Amino acid sequence: MRFSNYIKKISLLLIIVSIAFISGCSEMVLMNPKGQIGLEERNLILTSLGLMLIVVIPAIAMAIIFAIQYRASNLQATYNPNLLNSTKIELVVWSIPILIISFLAYITWNSTHRLDPYKPIASAVKPINIQVIALDWKWLFIYPEYSIATVNEIVFPVNVPIHFNITSNSVMNSFFIPQLGGQIYAMAGMNSTLNLIANKNGSYKGISSNFSGRGFSDMKFSAIATKNNELFYQWIKKVKSSPYQLSTMSAYEHLAVPSINNAVEYFSNVKPDLYKKVIGKFMNHSESMTITSLSNRDSHEYIH
Repeated sequence: MRFSNYIKKISLLLIIVSIAFISGCSEMVLMNPKGQIGLEERNLILTSLGLMLIVVIPAIAMAIIFAIQYRASNLQATYNPNLLNSTKIELVVWSIPILIISFLAYITWNSTHRLDPYKPIASAVKPINIQVIALDWKWLFIYPEYSIATVNEIVFPVNVPIHFNITSNSVMNSFFIPQLGGQIYAMAGMNSTLNLIANKNGSYKGISSNFSGRGFSDMKFSAIATKNNELFYQWIKKVKSSPYQLSTMSAYEHLAVPSINNAVEYFSNVKPDLYKKVIGKFMNHSESMTITSLSNRDSHEYIH
């Protein structure tokens, strides 16, 4: 009787946890992707979880069943202390894990190449290039084709690939837009590459997912996917009308001074080679920098 009461309490607890989990799904941004890469990453997570549950669920079930069946008070249970081995048990114990690990190895290999952040997204539409610089503790975004820059906000049309070049002005950070997928490190003196796309218009949260100091928790930005190109160009005009500029390195260094919970800022003009200058600050001055096509280089590659 006491054991059945425990089972009822555990069942009730599992029901409550399940309801809470389901009701909170809308808040789990990784499970609510809005882009092609994010969707594929979510499917990969669910596939891996399902494969692991093939082992976890039977193991939990057997632990409960064995505890009931072979408890000291059950005198009807078969007692066989001389059992040395069982071919059936050995077959199950070894074959199922081998099959699961083999399948996980296959999908890991396949998805690693398919979801390579350096790999361009196949599209008939020309991608938008955005250069990202992680500052303390804010994000600077440069649109080199439009000669504008923003702080803590990026805008792009839906269904248009976005090609990010990412670096840092100081310590290492991690650039991450959970609902669009991908996470890649921003490191001083290095260029990282990330390709994303939004399949649904909306405003998505971007974060730094790597601890980088006391202002790290407020190092957030907005990634806004507009439903058409017209709204995107209207936003470009809005940024172009800003009185602020980043046309000199001194203006950039002033912006790079550490600040916490920095407001969104717009800059109507940007020094053409600012991104490359920031990377060059951390290079050996005896080396000459080659500035050819950052987008054609491998991610996390040094620029000489």
